[in-house]
Amino acid sequence: MAQPRHTASSQQQLIYRLCRTADKHRERGEYDNAEPLYLRALELADPAFGPEHEVVSTVCHNLAVLHKYTGKFDEAERLYRRALPIIERVFGSDHTEVATVYHNLGGLEHARGRYAAGEPLARKSVEIRQKALGPDHVDVAVDLAALAAILDGQRKYDESELLYHRVLTIFERAYGEEHYEIAINLNNLAAVYYAKGRWTQAETLYCRSLAIKEKLLGPDHPDVAMTLNNLAVLAKAQGKRDEAAELYTRALAIFERVLDPNHPIVTTCRENHARLGR
Repeated sequence: MAQPRHTASSQQQLIYRLCRTADKHRERGEYDNAEPLYLRALELADPAFGPEHEVVSTVCHNLAVLHKYTGKFDEAERLYRRALPIIERVFGSDHTEVATVYHNLGGLEHARGRYAAGEPLARKSVEIRQKALGPDHVDVAVDLAALAAILDGQRKYDESELLYHRVLTIFERAYGEEHYEIAINLNNLAAVYYAKGRWTQAETLYCRSLAIKEKLLGPDHPDVAMTLNNLAVLAKAQGKRDEAAELYTRALAIFERVLDPNHPIVTTCRENHARLGR
């Protein structure tokens, strides 16, 4: 039996309220607090609206984002794949909401280390969003940055470097010099410089990225730990072993507090730290 309109509306408001609260926990790196809220929202949405409703796709998508962060990659993909056809049906296949799902599916393959599989997904998100918004929109820049990171994984550094510079130009024009997206792309461009042996340029960009992240997110956020880990790798390559050890120790403490102990990022950081000791 269909629910009365006022009941459905009230239920929908509760579901979105749960998701908003969960989103805030996720953005602060409080993943253990976010997950039960998303699960409760999905538990309410399925019977209230049916498995093919837009509300269900929203909850699935947001929970998938969290699962990607916490290393539950198979579950994240299942949820993204469940959300995608609903979003295509509701908005149309050329809508920016569809581009967002492709962006996140590409990011999931990046997190898995399956870069070649992620490239067509990332290019699809760029294609859809650029067609909808134009080449210089900040949301297009976000997609370009994700594509660049996937190209990095395949060592296609010349193309990725060009994309990062294009992205930074768009972001700095839109946001100024101290924005989260700028910090992410400074970190990624620094990694390209590191791979090309341009270590002085890499260190400058890593340090700038770290300063922005610490200012915006606080010193104990997992995104801060990512840049600390990258600085540690660079310091080790430069022969600065004491500095590298200190950076690894700080990064690992953050990762182990907020991520699953078997998450690839935690494993990599732990192994890097151990190799430094040997």
